[in-house]
Amino acid sequence: MRLFGKYLLILFKSQMQYRTSFWLLSFGQFFIPFSVFAGLYILFERFGQIQGWEFYEVALVFGVIHMAFAIAECLGRGFDMFSDLIVNGDFDRLLVRPRGTVLQVLGSKFEFTRVGRLLQSLIVLVWAISRVEADWTFLKGVTLLLMIASGVLIFTGIFIVMATMCFWTVQGLELGSIFTDGGREMAQYPLNIYHKWITRFFTYVIPFGCVNDLPVQYILGKTEGGAEYMLAPLAGCLFIVPCLLLWRFGVRKYRSTGS
Repeated sequence: MRLFGKYLLILFKSQMQYRTSFWLLSFGQFFIPFSVFAGLYILFERFGQIQGWEFYEVALVFGVIHMAFAIAECLGRGFDMFSDLIVNGDFDRLLVRPRGTVLQVLGSKFEFTRVGRLLQSLIVLVWAISRVEADWTFLKGVTLLLMIASGVLIFTGIFIVMATMCFWTVQGLELGSIFTDGGREMAQYPLNIYHKWITRFFTYVIPFGCVNDLPVQYILGKTEGGAEYMLAPLAGCLFIVPCLLLWRFGVRKYRSTGS
């Protein structure tokens, strides 16, 4: 962690060399999800509710998912841009250093400008918590934190899987955007508004349902389930394990591009 902290300090200093650009990018990142949230508000103004979900309840889901995505995009930016390391042959350097490749890739890029997106999602989340009708307890507060952590690990896991594919494809695949950007847009609504096959896929394969659906039902009192709904985010946290195993397999199969 000390080494990772040094990575972050170096990257922060480099990005602050152009402070005007940094703050403009942060400002822009603040308003990107804001426009999406405005569309969400207009939707509920027109229809009132969706499948029994009220506006503030969906706003709670929105805040959790966008906060998780913002944190994951900061932490996992190195994996998101991993194809550059492969194309330029820079990954070879990481292999001869006395530290794990996961740590080094995480420390290769860190988008501090995503603080704007993180701040916006935090505002929406706090606002939704203050307006939603829920009997808040300590366990429900812990569940909310687990939801955010689970979302971060799921998005980071997807970044890792897409980066692993670069060991065979060299260039990054836009297919990953379906599960990162597309997953974020899909998961900002409760899963039960979609078709059953979508709900099942994003619960048992990519477990967004363990972040935005099952635990939210527990928090809002929409289900009689207890511990299994409260602990559902832990299944999302476990999603990172097979992703890291796939990464290790890809590293063992890596052949230099010769750049």
